[in-house]
Amino acid sequence: MLTEIAAKRLSAIRENAEFGSGFKIAMRDLEIRGAGNVLGPEQSGFLMSVGYDMYLKLLEEAVLEERGETPPAQAECAADLSVAASIPDRYVPSPEQRMDLYRRIAAIRSEEDADDLTDELIDRYGDLPRTVNNLIAVALLRSDAARNGISEIGQKGNSLQFYLARFDLQRVSALCGLDKYRSRLLFSAGERPYLSLRLRKGEDALRWSRGLVEDYAATAGADM
Repeated sequence: MLTEIAAKRLSAIRENAEFGSGFKIAMRDLEIRGAGNVLGPEQSGFLMSVGYDMYLKLLEEAVLEERGETPPAQAECAADLSVAASIPDRYVPSPEQRMDLYRRIAAIRSEEDADDLTDELIDRYGDLPRTVNNLIAVALLRSDAARNGISEIGQKGNSLQFYLARFDLQRVSALCGLDKYRSRLLFSAGERPYLSLRLRKGEDALRWSRGLVEDYAATAGADM
């Protein structure tokens, strides 16, 4: 009879059998047993209780604090869209694995991250359901929006709101001047400036959100 930890380690080896997978296996083992006390003798830690990505973030912040430095502020963007985005029980039956995947999807920061995780999901569970594709797309949307000074994306009926953490009149003017947004995109000034995009019947909120964020990003390098 194998212990739970031994079973997890065997599973990690099966899932990473190709050439050059040693690092992936080592990282998975690190997640299973915990990272321990980096500056002390203990060989098991609390990594599994917070997740590997969060553990590294907390460790980096602690090191910077000891140095008397302030951790860099990381921009975040919240997204609340009327889009079905979840990991179905029938796709990933284990609640623990679903929670781990939700954490990893939330940590996506680039197309490369998304492609790597998508490949892994297909290998382990089969073709992605539409709701999982949507979940990954929302994670990319949040990451791209945060990098471009958008702090929140929300949907009310057929209207999308993009709240700007950093208001730039030239960029907003350039975006509103694009043909595709004429008579559809409005800017509202105030304590929390935002752009409001009106959707037409049947238009996909997620696709239009990604498109607007990409267009807004392009205005940063435009000749104005």
